[in-house]
Amino acid sequence: MTREKRPAFSAREDAAEELLGHRFARPELLTEALTHRSAARGKGSNERLEFVGDRVLGLLVAEWLAERFPNEREGALGRRLAALVSQPVLAGIAEAAELSQVIDVAPNEAKAGVKRRATVLADALEAVIGALFLDGGLGPARAFVRRAYEPVLAAQASPPKDPKTALQEWAQARGLDLPQYVLAERHGPPHAPAFSIVVSLAGRTGSGSAGTKREAERMAAAELLSHLS
Repeated sequence: MTREKRPAFSAREDAAEELLGHRFARPELLTEALTHRSAARGKGSNERLEFVGDRVLGLLVAEWLAERFPNEREGALGRRLAALVSQPVLAGIAEAAELSQVIDVAPNEAKAGVKRRATVLADALEAVIGALFLDGGLGPARAFVRRAYEPVLAAQASPPKDPKTALQEWAQARGLDLPQYVLAERHGPPHAPAFSIVVSLAGRTGSGSAGTKREAERMAAAELLSHLS
């Protein structure tokens, strides 16, 4: 993407435009999308754009899945969608897209390695997708999502099982009690809560943390399945 650099843009935002493949008409959207709440310093953090990007990403992935797998039923498409928009996948895509290099966090948080935390990376990815949509509509957001997601989607040969369903089936096949999920901790501000869930089965446990109980339970189930397998 060849273009004249705008004087008001910092090197961070300029590099981000290169990574996203889009020149922003409203550069303040990109600045906001890259700003972690620890670095807000009186300006907006990326939490509102994350909210928008989450919905846009779901729409664009659902659209793509319907095109790519025209003969699959809704249940199979839903499992693919849930896996593709899960926090671990989002974080991996954000890392592959090198977003960790352009996220703005407070200096002390940067020293603690916050930029590489899965929650921070996933939130940043959704925020930049939200910014792309608000700046240029579905076109730029779709182009970025399909480019970034292509390797992941290509590797998803068959619809994955939801981790909670797979864990329940594992227990039932062995005549065991169903998995037990317990809320271990709820933390964070009211507008951005985080939940930590512990799941127990067959004397083993798994844990997960996410912005919703449902996602935290999925992550905990996935971790426990990896131990049981």
